[in-house]
Order: sequence, then structure tokens, then C-alpha cells
Amino acid sequence: MVTTLGSTTARELPAHGAADRTACAREVSAGFAERAAVHDRDGSFPFENFKELSEAGLLALTVPAALGGGGAGALETARVLGIVGKADPSTALVLSMHYIQHLVMARSARWPGRLARKLAKETIEGVALINALRVEPELGSPARGGLPSTIARRTETGWRLSGRKIYSTGAPLLKWYAAWARTDEEETRVGLFLVPAGLPGTRIVETWDHLGLRASGSHDVIFDDVVFPLDYEIDVRAPEEWLTPDFTQATIHAIFIAAIYDGVARAARDWLVEFLKSRVPANLGAPLATLPRVQEIVGGIEARLLVNARLIESFAGDFDDGVLLSAAESNVTKLTVTNNAVAVVEDALSLSGNHGLTRSNPLERHHRDVLCGRVHTPQDDSTRLSLGRAALGL
Repeated sequence: MVTTLGSTTARELPAHGAADRTACAREVSAGFAERAAVHDRDGSFPFENFKELSEAGLLALTVPAALGGGGAGALETARVLGIVGKADPSTALVLSMHYIQHLVMARSARWPGRLARKLAKETIEGVALINALRVEPELGSPARGGLPSTIARRTETGWRLSGRKIYSTGAPLLKWYAAWARTDEEETRVGLFLVPAGLPGTRIVETWDHLGLRASGSHDVIFDDVVFPLDYEIDVRAPEEWLTPDFTQATIHAIFIAAIYDGVARAARDWLVEFLKSRVPANLGAPLATLPRVQEIVGGIEARLLVNARLIESFAGDFDDGVLLSAAESNVTKLTVTNNAVAVVEDALSLSGNHGLTRSNPLERHHRDVLCGRVHTPQDDSTRLSLGRAALGL
């Protein structure tokens, strides 16, 4: 069903539930997969993908149902991200960051209700993406500690923000930034400020030229004395109050990242299966798929993907059901799934040889994309270190 909301035409989310919405995600993602190679080659941003996601109602998937959105939980959202990730992980990564922010808005008492409702309405009506801009050149990821260099100065006319953010995924299309900054108050506070994109003093520097996820538009965003309203302060606290990370955000971030890279591995598996069934070397006189060695390696791939599916589904389902979970569990899920995904693609390369490394075939792109799974917070070393210290009682 299509409705007109404001000046934008948007399709209502299907009324029958998750099955319809995952089917809708498969439908729109078919076009994403067809365009993914071109965007990867050019490093261009897939604007058209987000227009189609908006028209399908999928940008509002995690907006609460009470506000007119899809009201999806972690499990359904992870399934959608896996589908989109299989088609184009760059699109899925931008989408996941947007989904996370709306889930946090819905669950956090610290998000001002007025702002949450405003952003919910906008994402229902059109392409109005939000992402949290946290990483800086000197600071790196805030997950490893330290104060941001980005400063918010309180004035009579509003906050004035100055600083530089890197790896700002979705920068070409974002309408809102949740910017991580510290205040210049006598007693410094740290936290998130909601900054509308495109304000005077804001610049996007196109620095993103990466090995993988080349279409994610993860450029630098520079704020040069950018003025925005005082009541656009989201969640700003004393630095020591941030020692314990937001559990909702950390948990769903880990599981959504896992789902995206599992999708990449499944795309690689599908290409490999077709290659092995159709490739008939002259000296063999039969498809490569008939070789026991090949069958064994493909069986190992299937085993890893089955483990991934079980981890993602059970963890996300437990989260939705309110089961008491730990950050260690979500971090281990992300570590295991992403490393399984890397291993799947590497096994596929071992069977396809030069064909898999040829740029005319998608496996080469899947390999570059899947390697990016390891760099997302939490990184593998942090997860293993925290587990080891806990086991040793340190």
C-alpha cells in the first residue's frame, strides 16, 4: 500500500509482520546486488538504494510502532541486514547505523522525547538518515577510552561545535549527526549532540578510499564553529559516567555487524557453489563439485554458516525476549561470526583459484568487504583481552 506523507511518497510497512518485511528486503536488495560492483569500482555512494529502501518503508523498520514505524526488534532487523549485506554490505552498514540510533532512541530515557519523535516522523516520511559520529584522528574509537577533541561551547544563541570526525559512515546522505563531543564548561561533560547536516561551518571531506566497503561514504566530517540549538543536547554527562557503555547500543551494534558480514559470506558461498557446479576442467571431465576434497571444504563452509545463523538468531532473539545478557556474549558473537565469515570467503578462494581473484567475478569484492568485519568495535583483541582478564580474575 502506498500513502502520501507530507511531500514524500512512502510505502507503508507491511501489516502482516516480519515475514513480509524480510521478503520486501529481498525484493529491493536484488537491485542493490546488481549495482554493487559498479559502486565498488567507482567508490560511489548508492543514493538510489536508500530511495528504494524509503519507498519500501524499510528505513523506518526500527522506529517504534506507536510512532508509525515498523517496531522491529533485534532479530527481525538482523535478518533484514543479513539480506541487504548479502547484496551490498556498504548499504547494509549505513542502514545498520541508522537502525541502531532509532532502537536506542526507543529504549533510552536519556534521548529527549521531542527529538526522538521528530526524527521518527522524518524517517517515515522520507530519506532522513542518522548516524553517530564518534571516531576522531587523535582519539580513534571512544571504546578504547579518552576524551574527544571535538568541543561544544555553550553560548546564549546555541551550542557551537568544532572538531573533525573520521569514518563517518553514510556521510553523503546523512540528515542528522549524533556528534560525540566534550563541553568547554568548568566541569567538562562528554556526550552526544544532535546536529543537523548541512549547517554553515560543516564540511564533508571525501577521504574514504578503502580496501572494502568502498560505497559506504565513510568520509571525514568537519565542524567549524557550527551553531545548533541548545535543546539539541542528547546525552551529555561527566566523563566517569561513560565508563560503562550503553548496553543496548553495544549489544545491537555487535549483532548487526555480525549479520552484515555473515551476509557477505553467504554471497561468496552462493557464487562458489555455482562456480563449482559449472566449472569442468578438461583433465577431469566432470564438474569440480564432484571431487571429494571440494565437497569436504564446502561442507566446512556450511558448518561455519550454520554456526553463524544459530548465534545470530539465538542471541538477537534472547535480546528481544528480555533475557539477561552480558556484553561479553555479544562481543564473542561478533568475533565468532565475523571470523567465520572471513574463513568462509578464504575457503572459497582456495577452491576457485585465479577465478576468485579476478575482478570480473564478485568473490574478489566479497573478500575485500568481509575483511572489514574485524575492524569494527569491538575489535578481536579487546574481546579476547577482556575475556582473559575475567577468567584470570584480574
